[in-house]
Amino acid sequence: MSDHSHSHGAHDHHGEEHGHAPGHSHDHSHSHSHGAGAGELRLAFAAVLTGLFMLAEMVGGYVSGSLALIADAGHMLTDFASLALAWYGFRLARRPADWRRTYGYDRFSILAAFTNGIALFVIAAWIVVEAWHRLSEPSNVIGGIMLWVALAGLAVNIGVFYVLHSGGDAHTNLNVRAAALHVLGDLLGSVAALVAAIVIMTTGWMPIDPLLSVLVALIILRSAWRVVAESGHILLEGAPAGVDSRALAADLVGQVPGVTDIHHVHAWSINEERPMVTLHARIDDSATAPEVITAAIKNRLKERFKIAHATIEIERETCADDHAAQGSPAGHAVPGGRGRSSDC
Repeated sequence: MSDHSHSHGAHDHHGEEHGHAPGHSHDHSHSHSHGAGAGELRLAFAAVLTGLFMLAEMVGGYVSGSLALIADAGHMLTDFASLALAWYGFRLARRPADWRRTYGYDRFSILAAFTNGIALFVIAAWIVVEAWHRLSEPSNVIGGIMLWVALAGLAVNIGVFYVLHSGGDAHTNLNVRAAALHVLGDLLGSVAALVAAIVIMTTGWMPIDPLLSVLVALIILRSAWRVVAESGHILLEGAPAGVDSRALAADLVGQVPGVTDIHHVHAWSINEERPMVTLHARIDDSATAPEVITAAIKNRLKERFKIAHATIEIERETCADDHAAQGSPAGHAVPGGRGRSSDC
């Protein structure tokens, strides 16, 4: 293979603009844009509703003296930021890939989810510290104001949670799921504030307010850990969920005729919806044309592992990297068919 053709294959791999019929590409883009547009509208509505009530809850918490309400308002602030970033992520992902960002902007949503998760840790820590101060120096809380604000917050959070789950994004997009987890934690925080208000109004026991605010903090931490763990895994180029490189290699050797060995397997994802893999496939001398085997491997990866984009290097006898290490010119095919690569 010449240097020119090898470079062209590498370019196609990063841009992902190859291997699809024009009609197929158009249909995929149209459906993706339609889904993204609906997702944008839901996120925009949820963000505006959350932001407005966050301000109202902050004022209510300050007037009533309730830490639970203030903690819930702080959580709603991160909800608003999470929803706004998720909305912006949808818009940014529509930008095409270019020579500097060959995978496009899809990973911005993962960065946003990771940032939101870290922010949740900070908010939770602040709530716990403030609760400790409140328990050390109890303060009066106006239960009536707290009750009505908590009821309104519960209604708003239920509405926002319903809006986010009315489409499929909450199940397939990590950034939207992170935002939904924020809202779910805030919904439970509103329940905690409501319970605290009822206890204060009926018994006058003020410590219930900071104690339940700690419960809200624990709920926030649980959400934060899940979001940071999942987004961090993607940012660290971890294998996509359900993809074990060992099982993948064994499956291809057993299911694709002519393949005797699979090695140099690297599986990762741009976001939770775009898994990718690169691998070397050794074939025996009696195997059919490399192009046929490449197509068979790609079909198997798509059917068994849901990986639609793969870069495959076909080899015979020895690994092409061994020849590269011995000084073979990069990008040239090794005699006998070794080092033939396929990226489409």
